[in-house]
Amino acid sequence: MPSKAKTGKKLVIVESPAKSKTIAKYLGEGFIVEASIGHIRDLPQPSDLPAELKKTSLGKFAVDVENDFKPYYVVSPDKKKKVAELKAQLKDADALYLATDGDREGEAIAWHLLEVLKPKVPVYRMTFGEITKEAIHRAMDNLRDVDTALVDAQETRRILDRLYGYEISPVLWRKVARGLSAGRVQSVVTRMVVDRERERMAFRAASYWDLTGQFGADSGSFKAKLAAVDGAKVASGRDFNDNGQLTSSNAVHLDEERATSLAAGLENADFRVRSVDTKPYTRRPAAPFTTSTLQQEAGRKLRFSSKSTMQVAQRLYENGYITYMRTDSSALSNEAVTAARRQASELYGPEYVPTSPRVYANKAANAQEAHEAIRPAGDSFRTPAQVAKQLSGDEFRLYELIWKRTVASQMADAKGSTATIRLGAIAADGRDAEFSASGTVITFPGFLAAYEEGKDESRGDDDSDEARRLPNVAKDDELTASEILAVGHETSPPPRYTEASLTAELEKRGIGRPSTYASTISTIQDRGYVRKQGSALVPSWIAFSVIRLLEQHFTDYVDYEFTADMEGDLDKIANGQAAGTAWLKHFYYGEDADPGLLSIVNNLGEIDAREINSVPIAEGITLRVGKFGPYLESSIPTLDEKTGEVVESARANVPEDLAPDELTAAKAKELMETAAPEERVLGADPHTGHTVVAKNGRYGAYVTEIIPEMTEEEQLANQPVEYYKNGKPKPPKKPVKAKPRTGSLFKSMTVDTVTLDEALQLMSLPRVLGEDADGNPITVQNGRFGPYLKKGTDSRSIGSEEEIFTITLEQALEIYSQPKQRGARAAVPPLAEFGPDPVSEKNIVVKEGRFGPYITDGVTNITVPRSTSLEELTRERAVELLAEKRAKGPVKRTTTRKAPAKKAVARK
Repeated sequence: MPSKAKTGKKLVIVESPAKSKTIAKYLGEGFIVEASIGHIRDLPQPSDLPAELKKTSLGKFAVDVENDFKPYYVVSPDKKKKVAELKAQLKDADALYLATDGDREGEAIAWHLLEVLKPKVPVYRMTFGEITKEAIHRAMDNLRDVDTALVDAQETRRILDRLYGYEISPVLWRKVARGLSAGRVQSVVTRMVVDRERERMAFRAASYWDLTGQFGADSGSFKAKLAAVDGAKVASGRDFNDNGQLTSSNAVHLDEERATSLAAGLENADFRVRSVDTKPYTRRPAAPFTTSTLQQEAGRKLRFSSKSTMQVAQRLYENGYITYMRTDSSALSNEAVTAARRQASELYGPEYVPTSPRVYANKAANAQEAHEAIRPAGDSFRTPAQVAKQLSGDEFRLYELIWKRTVASQMADAKGSTATIRLGAIAADGRDAEFSASGTVITFPGFLAAYEEGKDESRGDDDSDEARRLPNVAKDDELTASEILAVGHETSPPPRYTEASLTAELEKRGIGRPSTYASTISTIQDRGYVRKQGSALVPSWIAFSVIRLLEQHFTDYVDYEFTADMEGDLDKIANGQAAGTAWLKHFYYGEDADPGLLSIVNNLGEIDAREINSVPIAEGITLRVGKFGPYLESSIPTLDEKTGEVVESARANVPEDLAPDELTAAKAKELMETAAPEERVLGADPHTGHTVVAKNGRYGAYVTEIIPEMTEEEQLANQPVEYYKNGKPKPPKKPVKAKPRTGSLFKSMTVDTVTLDEALQLMSLPRVLGEDADGNPITVQNGRFGPYLKKGTDSRSIGSEEEIFTITLEQALEIYSQPKQRGARAAVPPLAEFGPDPVSEKNIVVKEGRFGPYITDGVTNITVPRSTSLEELTRERAVELLAEKRAKGPVKRTTTRKAPAKKAVARK
């Protein structure tokens, strides 16, 4: 039978649908461009392995740790349909072009496609750094094979992360809290944020004073600051350490008394210019963007989170506006250099372009694949004005930032001069006071005409003198002094990391890959280890416990240098200088004096969970990280006023919005003194005799009854004896512990004021009102969202909590006779509105929900990610989140049907 004739078509596979549409335009007829939509297969959860493999050396990680760490891959359930579609397309194709991204992850996707599709036609690896017609055609002229070294590096990293997380995370579950996770980079990044908070907690402020004055000359006036007294430098913030101690032996430390007396003694002093020093000023432009610097600058200038920056950049790349956005390189291609220089000359003039092109070298530790810098796409750049109508708001702002930075990088230096004036006088008490003023005047803006780089928050005194013009004075000129003031200062603690500054520090230390910084920073927020306070990253107390455990028992695995060295090792594997299998064996099993991860986990010894979850705050007060959150506990025994007996130590909840460095000894004592009583006895229930108490719980105040515990003999004695059919008695069942009645306090009640009668009423809920005409019972009760009526599955809200005990059956029937008001609580205004959704054409709003704020168009709902604050949420991001949720489809319920056994698929 003759084989089926081919169509002459060539199949091109990329990762995303957006990318496929853009590429299809440039390839034209004869090519079919399809998207794999990311990875098509991955390591499964060990619980999803076939039964016959669960008890083998594959069972713990879905990686065969006893046989060269061979991974067991499965096609993801949601990708099976896509794989079938790709196989069908491949049947009719004459050639297969794997056009996934050119980094390790893209190379791995290409390799997995090759392994799963098993093509019988020629296969070509095609890579490009931008999606333009010129770039696609150049890529077709430079085809290659799949780079197995890059694949090995990606696979090694994937297995490494599985080993790390699956061995260490269970220790956190046992000793800190269930549901926590450890990660090779994630845990180190969390440690960096915790370490910075520790520095702030240990910081002791120092007080220092100086003087400022306004001075006049014939050519104008200027402000100057006290620089020296009797020839000795005046201490500033930089001269103190974090313990508040003066570290500079030749600096004079002015206190308030000495500063104010000097200011008074200079009121009528004769000031003269002592020196004028002028130096040339030159400033060079910043290099074009890498992934890291783009995230930093978008955070500073646009207030984008790292995650938002990468999502917007991904869209710009896939639609052909910028080059590939995951890169460590700051280099530009010859075409890009020519385009930038030409555009700078056209827009600003030929004098703004240097004689020769600028060349930038990589500064990042462990710089990876030699991609080009992030720049506008094409051999000639489109200006922001030319693309404004084609881009959304966020896309335009990021494109404009990239365009400005790229063009500026090939422009001339900014030129000018910096002048420093030293002036002084003798005070009435004989002290010699010398003031100083500096200013920079830009005479030629150069690249500043297009772009100026932002800065992160810094410590110390802000002595920025740029763009400050000083009057023209000469040595010995007389000056008039006015407003000489003594000014007090305090040293500041190390600033908390922002996403931008944390990204910069990670890149500086060589920890992780810049392409993963956004997802890592997002993960530590989603896990609850870190939260945002404004733009600052604040660690939670549970992060302190996690990092303390890891530092004590997994020291190397949260060590900064060790983690950076691992990245270097992965680079060697990617370059073909090392083998992944040998490296994994050393990491997991160890070698010689290096024990390896397995040995460390198996020889942990006893870990004191209470000690790990305790932080001394003040004398006699310790912070504990408990099951329901952090709380303060007094180590001083509390005595019962009536009996004199020692009772449970006093406790106080810690407010969720209180940052760790704000929990000082004084604050802790205040919280302990003002804490509401943990428990207040209200009396005994006259019907049962059980004691009724009011308590403060994690989810609010409530009342409950204390049911006396019966002995096992008493419990068994109260159980009826059951018999087998042969007449012999059955063994007694394990007694079921009686569940106490409880009831949440109304908003108008407190633990201090609630009465026994009110408590008994609350514990009697739900209250049965009666039945409707069909015999359906109607009850009234209180819920998380307020009081409501319930009839079967039909619930109706009522006005106030007090109505729970006053509403009648007739009133309830009247409410049920009215049509149900869907979203009756929607009278509360939405948190934000973003206009119509482009798909559903319904209005997009953000509402407060049971589990936090969520985005909805009335059809699709999606929770706002923890890593995105409401202030950062844009219309574009809301539309994108809704689109992602629609693409996933409805959540599939898991079934108990046993899956057929699968044959192991190990990498060849």
